[in-house]
Amino acid sequence: MIGFSTDGVRRVLAIGAHSDDIEIGCGATMLALHDHDPEITFTWVVLTGGPDRQAEAAASAAVFFAETEPNVMCGGLRDGYLPYEDAVAGKELIHRVGNEVAPDLVLTHRRDDMHQDHRFCGDVAHQAFRDSLIMEYEIPKFDGDLTTPNVLVPVTRALADRKVRHLMDQFASQRGKGWFTPDTFDAVMRLRGIEAGAPEGLAEGFHVRKLIWRP
Repeated sequence: MIGFSTDGVRRVLAIGAHSDDIEIGCGATMLALHDHDPEITFTWVVLTGGPDRQAEAAASAAVFFAETEPNVMCGGLRDGYLPYEDAVAGKELIHRVGNEVAPDLVLTHRRDDMHQDHRFCGDVAHQAFRDSLIMEYEIPKFDGDLTTPNVLVPVTRALADRKVRHLMDQFASQRGKGWFTPDTFDAVMRLRGIEAGAPEGLAEGFHVRKLIWRP
């Protein structure tokens, strides 16, 4: 299996349209990065959500890593209306935080995601971060838009379990949704683990549009 290392990563910017997107799409990968190097700094940007979901996002980030509390920026924009409403405010927030953080790695939604809020995040990330590695995570949903990722990050069973427990514990607003279950999140990681030939059979998948290799 062809490998690639992120040993040079010092600053990570994670962008999500909704309060739980980051943890769903790349939670285990971020835990692995943090365990590999606790000095890496993490910044969350969550574009949409009212006070309750903003509070969920902040509370989730505060306990996601055992020793480190990421910076969290919530836009408070209306869920489901990007880019038709608040597009300027959303783009300005991402640009502003990006300029402050100067991330080495950006984790965000796929540009081809069928949810309009997700797609907006992916589009703006590629406009804003031309000098950063951008990895687009995937979110399972009713629309059925998952495709084959071209980057796979193997994760341990312990990290996968931490991710799933965290999702179940922290996002009470989503528990009534039929897809928001441990089985859903395990199944996606298991499928990607098969594709990655992962040692413990689990992985998260990403799409990378452009990767510049400097040997």
